[in-house]
Amino acid sequence: MTASFRRALGQRFNPAGILFTVSVALRQPHLFLPHLSVRDMRSIDWAALRQVGFRGVVLDKDNTLTAPYSRSLWPPLADSLRECVQAFPGQVAVFSNSAGLREYDPDGSEARELEESIEGIHVIRHEAKKPAGSAEEIERVFGCPTSELVMVGDRYFTDVVYGNKNGFLTILTEPLCLSKEPFVVQQVRKFESFLVSLWKCKRLKPVEHPLRCEAMKCVKDLV
Repeated sequence: MTASFRRALGQRFNPAGILFTVSVALRQPHLFLPHLSVRDMRSIDWAALRQVGFRGVVLDKDNTLTAPYSRSLWPPLADSLRECVQAFPGQVAVFSNSAGLREYDPDGSEARELEESIEGIHVIRHEAKKPAGSAEEIERVFGCPTSELVMVGDRYFTDVVYGNKNGFLTILTEPLCLSKEPFVVQQVRKFESFLVSLWKCKRLKPVEHPLRCEAMKCVKDLV
């Protein structure tokens, strides 16, 4: 098995992540529910988030910031990303299960290429795939607790669960380009949506966050 094939397979199939997700679904299903859901980054008023007390932003990569497996910013998001950086100078970073993950990007080359394409925004190097792992690396990068950080991503099972269990304010975006995702990922998305819809029908609420009410005033086009 070649390294490239092993990497591609690993990014599509994450057995450790699946076991972790099943455990969370059985014991803490509220961790799957984002604090806010929006169309994409353009629905977020970054300056307003800064004003209500947030100190930094953590962005997912695939289908949040770029097309799947691309290393270039999704062009329509350019203005929103610029506004985000202006609102949080030096306090915006990417935390991805592809670029920067040492298992698949051991020398950091993909992270560096992505950093160059998004005007130097830092890509955090890390060991564990979301939703597993702690947020210690992120807190060291930002120099503040996760309760003062916003986690933005497109996946319930990874970005939202990871963000919620580690104390972030979680904002779920809709995927940018489903057609470029592998079939397996598309099916997992459907399963995610089914479970979340079921839990919402049962009136399950997201985990508490001290700034959630204020954050709701900082977005438009809630979904």
